[in-house]
Amino acid sequence: MTKGDWTVYVDDNFHYMDKEERYRLGSFDSLEAAVAACRKIVDTFLQDNPAKTADELYEHYTLFGQDPWIMRPASASDTPLFSAWDYARRRCNELRS
Repeated sequence: MTKGDWTVYVDDNFHYMDKEERYRLGSFDSLEAAVAACRKIVDTFLQDNPAKTADELYEHYTLFGQDPWIMRPASASDTPLFSAWDYARRRCNELRS
């Protein structure tokens, strides 16, 4: 793989399926770096949210948060990728437990 093969895009949960609201965050040299960038986006939203319970926080994220995802290079077609919603669920439980 060459430099910058892992590209992170960010969708907006509030504008579900609206590609006009999508932006390209950038390209990364490794899957680990791309995942770290995705986690930072989700963590920032969750930490800045006043929801009181994990369920409320998760619901707010799925309605209004940013949904980062990774486009992998063709040579890594079998590599599991990052799920922002799965990560957000886990973080909500950690932050509100």
